[in-house]
Amino acid sequence: SARAQSARLESVSWLIGCWELLSQDQNQLVQESWGAPLGGSMLGMSRTVRDGKLIQFESIILRVDKGKLAYEAHPSGQPTATFLSTKISDKSILFENPQHDFPQKIGYELKDSSSLLAWIEGPVDGKPRRQEFPYRRVVCSER
Repeated sequence: SARAQSARLESVSWLIGCWELLSQDQNQLVQESWGAPLGGSMLGMSRTVRDGKLIQFESIILRVDKGKLAYEAHPSGQPTATFLSTKISDKSILFENPQHDFPQKIGYELKDSSSLLAWIEGPVDGKPRRQEFPYRRVVCSER
């Protein structure tokens, strides 16, 4: 049935939890966290802190839209952009929006239970660019 073909939030339940990327050289910390599905959506949050200062943040709503998963990003200081899932496997997902400037693709792949690779891809000044975020799973902080 068509319903069976529809993407489900449960297929990305491996995103749930808290992830961090620490760059010693840049004195920079990137945190990303995902909550469990509720009300037909999953909420994500990311923030980048450099030298102890918040330099950017983003909230993300993940939901089913016309049988695909829609990744609706609300980045600080930029307009909202929505990316639709084009490939979903057991431990990876790719979202695309060819009309967006940068990125046009957003991907996540669970490498093992404690490591998640996120990446963004797209053209910058006519040249392809890819930025990777090799996250490690962390205990979600309560402070």
